[in-house]
Amino acid sequence: MGGSPVPETSEAPLLIESYKGQYKVKFCSNLQDVFLDFQELKKSFFIIDEQVLSLYKSQISPHIGERVLTIEANEGSKSLEKCPEFIQALLAKGLRRGDTLVAIGGGITQDITCFIASCLFRGLEWVLVPTTLLAQADSCIGSKSSINLGGWKNIVGTFTPPRNIWICPEFLKTLENKDILSGLGEMIKVHIIDGPSSFDKLYEGYQRVLAEDSFMLQFIRESLLIKKRLIEIDEFDKGPRNVMNYGHSFGHAIEAATGFSIPHGVAVTIGMDMANYYSWRAGKISKEDYYKYNPILMKNAGEFIKLDIPIDPFITAISKDKKNVGADLKLILLNHELKTEICRVPNDEEFRRVCVEYFSRVKQ
Repeated sequence: MGGSPVPETSEAPLLIESYKGQYKVKFCSNLQDVFLDFQELKKSFFIIDEQVLSLYKSQISPHIGERVLTIEANEGSKSLEKCPEFIQALLAKGLRRGDTLVAIGGGITQDITCFIASCLFRGLEWVLVPTTLLAQADSCIGSKSSINLGGWKNIVGTFTPPRNIWICPEFLKTLENKDILSGLGEMIKVHIIDGPSSFDKLYEGYQRVLAEDSFMLQFIRESLLIKKRLIEIDEFDKGPRNVMNYGHSFGHAIEAATGFSIPHGVAVTIGMDMANYYSWRAGKISKEDYYKYNPILMKNAGEFIKLDIPIDPFITAISKDKKNVGADLKLILLNHELKTEICRVPNDEEFRRVCVEYFSRVKQ
């Protein structure tokens, strides 16, 4: 590759506009090229998912020295209670004002690093190297960080864009199948949001995405392009960007009700099907519309769809969703034009009945 950070076969970087200026999503096929970019940065400190470091130690360790904090990438780590421990560890290792934080990991590592970068020393630059399909195809852009507090999921956070993002498909080779399904769930989401023609394109190419690296990279890029259009007109999530929560209110509640035994993007996959089912039962879409999307969502949910989702913890969790308005749920549903729209739904016995009906139906 001659030291070039972008291979000849890849497309040019994506340029994302944010309130702090422009940042880039760069693509490369060789992990070593990622570290060439860090040479131009001021002193860097790395926050790395300990599992990623274990898998790629020979490629990563020569570049980071002792300037590294490894974290266990789970929901317990992604909490306001845990962040002071991480900050103290970074300070003890010599992190100072003007240094750059580099996150290497999936969405949890991204959220933790972004949150710390936004707060520590009143703001540090940070760089992201996403290592999961979900992070590469969705969460890496958009500026948002969200961490948990007590039993409240994603309740504390900021909008702090990174300096740069590196997409390296090499990381996807070591992912478990459940993590590939999780990333595909978010990719399906943005294609449904973009409209029936975009969904049809992904539906037709679903098997190729799973089988061909180049096709996967193409759809990662297309997923980011769809999201780019929304975040650039509504970076602070005040209006049009809200539709990106499609499947998420249901999905977050499913995660909580199952003790986070379902990967996030798979929970969102089930959440989208559940949102569509509610849309059907509420008369917003037809039965035929529901079954247009149901097959690929069920396929992407895999065996996780058979897990027991207890209704009481589910209702408790969805009632705590930070997007709710008063006693009403704020849900993203499909309308008769198959467009996503923001809806206020009473959190009442009828809503509970439809949820019970759905859980019973998918387990048959």
